[in-house]
Amino acid sequence: MNSKVAARRERQLDALIGAAETRIKTNGLAGVKARDLADEIGIALGAIYNLVADLDELVLLVNLRTMNRLDASLFEAAPPPSPSTREDASNRLVAIALAYRRFASENMQLWRNLFEHRLQPGSTLPDWAAGKDLHLIRHIIEPLRVLMPEAPEAELYLMARTLFSAVHGIISFGLEKWQVGVPADAQDAQIEKLVRIICKGLQ
Repeated sequence: MNSKVAARRERQLDALIGAAETRIKTNGLAGVKARDLADEIGIALGAIYNLVADLDELVLLVNLRTMNRLDASLFEAAPPPSPSTREDASNRLVAIALAYRRFASENMQLWRNLFEHRLQPGSTLPDWAAGKDLHLIRHIIEPLRVLMPEAPEAELYLMARTLFSAVHGIISFGLEKWQVGVPADAQDAQIEKLVRIICKGLQ
């Protein structure tokens, strides 16, 4: 493949991912239809499958873009240096949790798609997409090392998953407006309270 063809393919792929992302923002996963996307970016329907293997791969590419943006948001909320005291570690975990809630609220359909998209039967998750969700855990692990200095690595990762799941549950139930969920206007306060209670318990 010569450089001009490769550059054109790269532009088309970027346009395709962008179009799919916009449709997911507006209509959720149901908005991702091959013919509509092909018309929108000005290529033949069959040409989509020269850019991606199938629509599953396209959605995974959108998810990767979303995950990278989420990762950047969490990093911005809790930048270096690393926490050195228990108070710093607790404050850092609160900042990460609240940043996660803001991202979910501001990017609801894309955020939901990270967890709701399922591959078609018989499909296999590509290597480049495997474990991307666990990449977020590293934001939580760092302050947990300060709060649990003698814990083995496996215990740290399990606690990080537990804390993530607790915060994610509050956000998910609230945004989906379940009756048992925490109302949106109370989520920040309740998330902070929960995280601080957990941190105190770890101390």
